[in-house]
Amino acid sequence: MEILNFALMSAGSLFAIINPLAAVPTFFAMTPENTEGERLKMARTACITATLVLILFAATGNALFRVFGITIAAFQMAGGLLLLLVSLDNLRAKRSGVQETEEEKEEGAAKQDVSITPLAIPMLSGPGAITTAILLESKAKNLLYDGMLLLLFLLVGLACYLIFRISIKKASKVNPIVMNITTRLMGLILAATAVQFMIDGAKKAFFPQ
Repeated sequence: MEILNFALMSAGSLFAIINPLAAVPTFFAMTPENTEGERLKMARTACITATLVLILFAATGNALFRVFGITIAAFQMAGGLLLLLVSLDNLRAKRSGVQETEEEKEEGAAKQDVSITPLAIPMLSGPGAITTAILLESKAKNLLYDGMLLLLFLLVGLACYLIFRISIKKASKVNPIVMNITTRLMGLILAATAVQFMIDGAKKAFFPQ
């Protein structure tokens, strides 16, 4: 039952911070001259790249902490604060500057292929998503949890691609109101996750067992 709770919390927080629905309009704005096939190829490359980036940071995050002398508790509190800032923008149906800046959007609009940058990095796997991946891995208790988390990374990556694929195929029918409502719901989930991360970090820092 505990691993099921971990899986549900991990899946919800990952999907909420990546928030592919909110990235779709920006992707369309950056690829006005591209064909449907080109957009699909870029979306596929971006989702694969973003998934690999998150897996890499989840696998190496704890080692990086040891190198820089950072405790998990400190990272949980700082990471929770970062995610809370992102969630506040999501609650207003806005893409956060933590996910990508206006300069990165403008650079993407001038590029022929936006799949790696800025779509995969930083739009889908930016600081917020990387922080979430590392924090979730820090909660994994054993190899079973690690395997579950790896599976969730792959499933969320696949879900992101399917959302892009459906949006590209139905570009003229994408309802901005529905997307804004979904973004706000994702923001609420992300805010709750962020607060939980900060609570967990504070407990470890001030009340170590």
